[in-house]
Amino acid sequence: MRVEIVAVGTELLLGQLADTNSRWLGEQLAANGVISTFHQHVDDDHLRMVLALRTALARSDGVIVCGGLGPTQDDLTREAIAAVMGVELVRDPAIETRIESMFASRGREMPDNNRRQADVPVGAQVIEQRRGTAPGLLCPIGRKVLYAVPGVPHELEEMFERAIAPDLRSRLAAGGETGTIASRVLRTWGTSESGLAEALDGYAKDLDGSSCTLAFLASGIEGLKVRVTTRAPSEEAARRSLAAEEATVRAILAQRFGDVVFGVDDETMEDVVAGQLRRRSLTLAVAESLTGGLVASRLVNVDGASEWFRGAIVSYAGDVKQALLGVPDGPVVTPEAAEAMARGVRSVLRSDVGLALTGVAGPEPDEGIEVGTVFVGLAIGDEAPTSIRLRLPGDRQRVRDYATISALDWVRRALASLG
Repeated sequence: MRVEIVAVGTELLLGQLADTNSRWLGEQLAANGVISTFHQHVDDDHLRMVLALRTALARSDGVIVCGGLGPTQDDLTREAIAAVMGVELVRDPAIETRIESMFASRGREMPDNNRRQADVPVGAQVIEQRRGTAPGLLCPIGRKVLYAVPGVPHELEEMFERAIAPDLRSRLAAGGETGTIASRVLRTWGTSESGLAEALDGYAKDLDGSSCTLAFLASGIEGLKVRVTTRAPSEEAARRSLAAEEATVRAILAQRFGDVVFGVDDETMEDVVAGQLRRRSLTLAVAESLTGGLVASRLVNVDGASEWFRGAIVSYAGDVKQALLGVPDGPVVTPEAAEAMARGVRSVLRSDVGLALTGVAGPEPDEGIEVGTVFVGLAIGDEAPTSIRLRLPGDRQRVRDYATISALDWVRRALASLG
């Protein structure tokens, strides 16, 4: 069964509002064994909405349209659905009374335009609204179905889980379809998208005609993602299939690139570093120059960071590096300076691990060092500090962002090597 999502709203097309609803619905459809091959955005125009809905119904078994069910003149979803169904809109007095009661319970008088939300296409089934004012709709159109839900995320999600998902499952069962679609995302750092694709080319070809698919997702400073998707008769079978495919992908990538897979699904680099520190009962302190606190900011995003994060020193000026962290006089964009900063912050903040970054973010070279040059220092326990040199692309902000996640990735790899 194929279901298309149509998101309504001029604000989506203008970029004024991110369409998180379509993303959420896509995930939920997959979890219920439903294929979603098209998503549309359409503005608040009656004719274009009718065209979008007819197009969706022509190529899919069902449609979920979100948004445009409010009380204002530009909320035209009900009218567009009625036009597609070839029926009239009829005002439902029970819905009208419910909306009036909701306003009265809040000590407010209902504006007359809210009555529009009680208009229902003839032949449609109402999906009761439990969190707002606009009800949803379940509209049979021949052998197909169209669902309409409000664009407010928490209202949409409640309606989908309570009414739409069960209806979809019953339709799947009636058509003899069973199963679920599940995905797992492996997050990588330290290689290119083309490199990943080349390494996995043979594996991807082997998947042709199977129940599994492979995709690559470039996510900027969050790395490159390899998504494995499988269709299976049950959730348990899907979990087993994903586990096997994940093991295969990890083995291929490890053989080609080493330890580039840092996390799974929603795990961030800082989540992984935090987990390693917790397991080893270690604490971390950071000295930042060009990143100006970006590393510390990411680390404190992790719940419970106070257990393992001692703090940070933003030592931007050279004399601050020298006075607070014991960096020797002379150039401060060097591997020796990065190592001294790591050792210094570990000592000053009394941590087990010291991480430091110094470099040139731009826009001009500094101390004869090219833009994008970054030195990262690391001090673990009483061992001698070490450092790496990074050559990072992009403008000033991108250099700082890439330096941040690259430094955290080096901590991850160093901690993993401790066993």
